[in-house]
This record gives sequence, C-alpha cells and structure tokens, in this order.
Amino acid sequence: MKRPHYVTDKALKQFIKSALEEDIQSGDHSTLSTIPKELVQSAKLLVKEDCILAGVELAEIIFKTFDKDLKVEVFIKDGENAKVGDVAFIVTGSARSILSTERLVLNCMQRMSGIATLTHEWDSRLLGTKTKLLDTRKTTPNFRICEKWAVAIGGGTNHRYGLYDMIMLKDNHIDYNGSITNAVKMTQEYLKKNKLKLKVEVETRTLAEVEEAAKLAGKGIDRIMLDNMDLKTMTEAVKIIAGKCETEASGGISRDQLNEIARTGVTYISAGALTHSAENIDLSLKAIK
Repeated sequence: MKRPHYVTDKALKQFIKSALEEDIQSGDHSTLSTIPKELVQSAKLLVKEDCILAGVELAEIIFKTFDKDLKVEVFIKDGENAKVGDVAFIVTGSARSILSTERLVLNCMQRMSGIATLTHEWDSRLLGTKTKLLDTRKTTPNFRICEKWAVAIGGGTNHRYGLYDMIMLKDNHIDYNGSITNAVKMTQEYLKKNKLKLKVEVETRTLAEVEEAAKLAGKGIDRIMLDNMDLKTMTEAVKIIAGKCETEASGGISRDQLNEIARTGVTYISAGALTHSAENIDLSLKAIK
C-alpha cells in the first residue's frame, strides 16, 4: 500500500537512526563476541498469532538502513491477513546484521500489527455506514510515525498528525478564551496574519456549545467535535449542525458503540484506544538452520 504523506524517507531515517543508537550504542557485544564477521545466514519472520500484519515495509527499510546487502523476500505484505505459523518474510545476509536489527524490527512489527489488527476490527463495525474511523494524538512519544502508519494499514483514517497541521480548539482553549466565538475569532486573525491555511476543528460539550459552533460552521469552523455525548444528545447535535460542516464523535468510545454512533450521522468517530490500548501481536525472527 502507498505510504501516508508523513512517512517520508527523512522521517524514517531519523526514527531508525535514533532507535538503533538507543539499542546498540558502543556495539552489540553479544553478537560481536560470538558471530564471525563473514558468516552469512537467513532468518524467517514467524507469525504466532492471527493478525493484520503491519510493519513489513518498515522492517525492510530497517534492515537495508543497517546493512544495504541484506536481502528480504516478502511473502505477506502490510495490511494482509496472517495466520499462526505463516512466514511473513525471509531475510538473508550477514548474521551479525540480522541479529543486531532483530529486536528493533520485532518491536516495531509487533506493535504495528497489534494496532492494525485492532483498527481493522473496529473499522469492520462501520461497514454499511458513511462514517470513518479516526485515530488521535494519543500515541507513544517518538513512535507516532509507526502507530499512525499502522492505523492506516489497518483501514483507519489518520486524524491530524501533530499540533502543526490542523487547529483543534479543545475545552481548555475555549475556556481560556471565554467562548467558542472568541477562540474562533482569534484563530482566524492568527491564520490571516501568518498566511496559514489550516482546517479548524472545535470541541463542543453541550448542545448550547453546538448551537454556538454551528453558527460559525463553514465560516471559520471546518469540523465540530461532539465530545462525550450520549446517543440522544449526539443525534440532536448532528441535526443542529445540519451538514454545514464535518462532525466528529469523540470521548470514551468503545467498539460496541461504533455502529450506533455512526447511525447518528456523524462524519467521523475518533478513538484513542486504537493506539493506546492495542495489544502487541506475537511475532518472532527465527534462524533458518
């Protein structure tokens, strides 16, 4: 699948360099002390849990970044179903290089596959509706690129990547400004002054706030978030907004609620659980004897 826009060569290089330095530092002494420099071997990525596999392309890049002579033969691609006992790929080359990159590859793939699998499961509950599933910024520091990439691999839609690529006026922004109207006014002045073109989302907590935000829908507000609202309130909020801008349900969303929430007519459902509550998938890199 095509990489998301934020998965750039520069970003990947920075992430991999930092991760390898964190792990290896002065050297992988376990490997350096026991494995001859000239030894060439192969290892297989063994799937030990049914899952939506993710991180295969990243694994290839990690291997190649560390040692350009490593060869990877891929059998299961990102986003494809993998079953217990499947071999996702075989890597061949310097035994030292394989061992020194093994844990970084597994850490990334296990986490990414867990997120992709959970996202796929959640997203399947929205079949037959027009609502899209979003992730959030509730990600692991310095690992966001992998976690959001995994959501995309699992069939979800990425929300803003960070604080820089979309304006989201949440409860504290609004409370500090006194009202939604004041916060939006200041935002528009800021965007104009700095010649920025960014979409603006506003969080609402009550129907009164929805009514205030709806007056600015399409006139400074591109999306209205319906935060921690029950189904009845959310349904009423969607009616008030009346399609003037996008809507997003958020706050304590569980997988069992997804279809009901979608039926209120919201454009998006965002869930931090996709990244902060996914369980790692059991994978291992085994030497081929």
